[in-house]
Amino acid sequence: MSIFCKVANLITFAILVSNSVCGEDAFLYDVFPPGFQWGFSTSSYQIEGAWNEDGKGVNIWDTFVHRFPSPIPDKRNGDIACDSYHKFDHDVSLLKYIGANVYRFSLSWSRILPTGRIDHINPAGIQYYNNLINLLLANGIEPIVTLHQWDLPQPLMDIGGWQNEEVIQHFSNFANLAFHAFGDRIRKWVTFNEPNVMCVHGYLTGKYAPGHKNINEALNSARNIVKSHAKVYRLYDRVFRLHQGGKVGMALFSYWLEPKDPQNPAHRKIAEYGMQIMWGSFAFPIVFGNYNDETKQLLGKLRKLKLTSAPVEFTLEESVEIKGSYDFWGLNHYSTYLVEPSKLTSSILHGDLIGLVLGAKISVDPKWPQGARNDITVVPWGLRKTLNWIKERYGSPEIYIMENGYPDYPNAGVEDVSRVQFHRGYINEMLKAVRLDGVGVTMYLACGLLDSFEWSLGYTVNFGVVYVNHSDPERPRTPKLSSACLQQIFAENGFT
Repeated sequence: MSIFCKVANLITFAILVSNSVCGEDAFLYDVFPPGFQWGFSTSSYQIEGAWNEDGKGVNIWDTFVHRFPSPIPDKRNGDIACDSYHKFDHDVSLLKYIGANVYRFSLSWSRILPTGRIDHINPAGIQYYNNLINLLLANGIEPIVTLHQWDLPQPLMDIGGWQNEEVIQHFSNFANLAFHAFGDRIRKWVTFNEPNVMCVHGYLTGKYAPGHKNINEALNSARNIVKSHAKVYRLYDRVFRLHQGGKVGMALFSYWLEPKDPQNPAHRKIAEYGMQIMWGSFAFPIVFGNYNDETKQLLGKLRKLKLTSAPVEFTLEESVEIKGSYDFWGLNHYSTYLVEPSKLTSSILHGDLIGLVLGAKISVDPKWPQGARNDITVVPWGLRKTLNWIKERYGSPEIYIMENGYPDYPNAGVEDVSRVQFHRGYINEMLKAVRLDGVGVTMYLACGLLDSFEWSLGYTVNFGVVYVNHSDPERPRTPKLSSACLQQIFAENGFT
């Protein structure tokens, strides 16, 4: 059998299976509106490598993974990763081959400002991103820039990191430099990627850099990140928007929380409460200027327990700057959980302590398919419900799906039928949200393009639609079956 026939047969099989299991109702054959954008998301630490080359400074992930003993299960790191610092042209060729018309990547703050401060600019770092941006544009691919995805320069961590309000100004200086250096070609900026995950796992569970376990640090860092985002948004408004014409937003991670018993009012109430808490620390202030009632109440409880000094509200001056500081919402969505009330529980979402405070028990339906991560089950209809929840509570904003992907084991090979089923299922539920529910989604970015360093899991889990052989110094790339699936969806702008 020819390779072409084998691939065609595998995709046909995956389509038949995904059509039967992907949603709560029938598979929808339709296309997205004209101009819908398709592409991939990556981040600097996960793919670039070159951790100490060409003047780059040390960031908190460099420090974290070089500890002894290593906190990473396979004892590996992102020192080389996919070597995209040297092979970005290979990545752009893959994007073009698959048919992507947009690509989101993050800037390595410490590659551009080795100390995190504006008084030491590294020209080689700026040149690297200029080369990447220019090559993307030359191939008809729009670059989207994330200013910060978790890799804070170590010198700024040494003064307290995001807990220290001084870092707000350093981040604004970094953003100002990026707008000046790249803004003539960038039309969409993401200030922070998943700051909710960064604060929980970086400062509460200790799974991510800097590896701290302190709820007060997590909450104060979250507060300062909201203020940092707003400061940068207002900077763009004031100085750059008129002549650059871009948009600025944030990408937030969100599960869908489904009542375990939808007929039980207590289950529905705790599910809604969990969603409000998940969105209340970042999205609600950015839209409305302050925390929602649920978040204020939670902060109040934690203050009474003397677990945090974080204020329960922003000041009036802060609120004025924060309110309305967005042009779009970036949603990173992977999975769904069942929720029911419980006084004694641990929570996958927010760490043991927060789970106790929430009074929520989190579980999954054993019938839901599961990949290589126990916190990601395949529940496509959860994406549609999440999108409708955002629309109903946040005034129909423009939404970009900025991450959505399936975790597989490294030995799964290139015939990744489960990933094909995942992407078809989730994209079809997104299509239903757009065509049947009127949700304003205008972009879908799969996570990820390459098999890369997966944070606290190292290389024990893969999300890429392109296999990278990390045992080979050349880091050769091989497209998987899922890349052919997405190539077809991108070309058809949906399902025809």
